[in-house]
Amino acid sequence: MADLSVTYLGLRLKNPIIVGACNLSSRTDFFEKAEKAGAAAIVYKSLFEEQIQLERFQMEDDLELYNERNAEMVKLFPSLQHAGPEEHLNGLRKAKKSISIPLIASLNAVLEPTWVEYAREIENTGVDALELNFYAVPQDADVQGTHIEKEQKRILEAVVKAVKIPVSVKLSPFYSNPLHVISEFDKVGAKGFVLFNRLFQPEIDVDTEKHISPWNLSSPEDHKLSLRYAGLLWGKITADICASTGIYTGHDVIRMILAGAQCVQVVSTIYVNKLDHIGKMLAEMESWMEKHKYSSLDHFRGKLSAQSINDPFVYKRAQYIDLLLNSEEIFQKYPMR
Repeated sequence: MADLSVTYLGLRLKNPIIVGACNLSSRTDFFEKAEKAGAAAIVYKSLFEEQIQLERFQMEDDLELYNERNAEMVKLFPSLQHAGPEEHLNGLRKAKKSISIPLIASLNAVLEPTWVEYAREIENTGVDALELNFYAVPQDADVQGTHIEKEQKRILEAVVKAVKIPVSVKLSPFYSNPLHVISEFDKVGAKGFVLFNRLFQPEIDVDTEKHISPWNLSSPEDHKLSLRYAGLLWGKITADICASTGIYTGHDVIRMILAGAQCVQVVSTIYVNKLDHIGKMLAEMESWMEKHKYSSLDHFRGKLSAQSINDPFVYKRAQYIDLLLNSEEIFQKYPMR
C-alpha cells in the first residue's frame, strides 16, 4: 500500500488532504466525522476582527447599563482589554479534544495588537498550529502596495515571536509579485503558505437593484493558479506549500504534489460531494501511485516544478502563445459552426 503521509508545519499528517476553514468546520458534530472520513487535519473556521470588535462593543454597552448603579459592579465584568470572542475560543478547545488529528486555527484580523493578542489566546486553546488569513481590499488610491506588504510582514513577524506553535499564512494572489512577498514572509518565520485564498466578491441583483451575497464555491478549473505558484516556489523557500482552491479529486491532489505542494486544503468539494468524497480522493491517489510505481509522495513531489523541468516557461507563460501556434489543431477539435 502506498504511503500517503506528509509533514506540514512540522506536523505529521496521515495524508495530504486537509479540510480548510469554512462554516462546516465550526460545528461540533463535524470534526469526528471529518476525521473518520479520512481528513488528515482540519482548519477551524476563521476568527474575524469584526467578531472581536463586536463583542467588545457589546461589553461596553453592558457596562454602560450599570453606570447609574454601584460603580463597583463593573468589576463583575472582565475589562474591555480582555473582552473577546470566548465562544470561538471555547469551540477550538472542544474541537481539539474531540479529534486525534491536528487542528489548525485561522485568524483574520486587521489591527496589529489584535493579531498578536488573539494569536496568544488561540495558542492557549491547545491547537496545533495557526493560519493567518491575510488579505487587503484597498479603498484608498494613495496607499501603495509596498505599504500593505510591509505591514503584513511586520504583523507576521510579531505573531511568530509571540507564539510557540507553527504559523502559516493564507494569501490572496493579488500582489504585484506574490513570489517576492512569499519569500519575504518565509524569511521572518512563516512555516507554510496556503495558495490561495478565495475571496468574497460582491454581486448585484439587477431585478432588485441590490447587492447580494452569492454562494461562493470554487470550480475545478480554479486550481490552475495554485498549481502555477506551487511549481514556481518549489525548492525556492524553506516553508511548506499547501495548495488550495478548486481541488476536487485525487488527481487534483496529485497534480499539486507533482508541481511541488506538500499538501492541499479542500472545502468546495466537501460541500458538493460530502465528506465521504475524501475517501474516494485518497483511493484515487493510491490507485495512481500503484500504477506509476510510486511508494510515497516524496518520490514524485516537485517532479514537474519549474526547477525540475527542461521548460520552466511552462509556469511563466501567461498568454496564449502555444494556443496561437497550434490554432489549427484547436479548430479541428472545436470546429466553428
